[in-house]
Amino acid sequence: MELSEAQREVDQWVRTYGVRYFSELTNMAILTEEVGELARIMARTYGDQSFKKSDLGKDLADEMADVLWVLICLANQTGVDLTDAFRKNMEKKTGRDKDRHRENPKL
Repeated sequence: MELSEAQREVDQWVRTYGVRYFSELTNMAILTEEVGELARIMARTYGDQSFKKSDLGKDLADEMADVLWVLICLANQTGVDLTDAFRKNMEKKTGRDKDRHRENPKL
């Protein structure tokens, strides 16, 4: 699925089932919450923290999808074409970092 398709699908879902988008500020707060949930799983799966009983039913892929969903909502609300933004961001990173990482002795 292309990012533009995902944007259209999320928009259609919001208009069909969600009535309307939450405000941009509310969605920013929700995005922060979702990133926190993702961080919690990452810290327990790959970091040094142990799982609590309340963490055991959490799914890494589902939490990543939640983050993506809210990010797509914000893009739709603010008129950002994520396909175009991602392409430009890749060009920026390539121009800026094409040699940087290969020349980094830490890597």
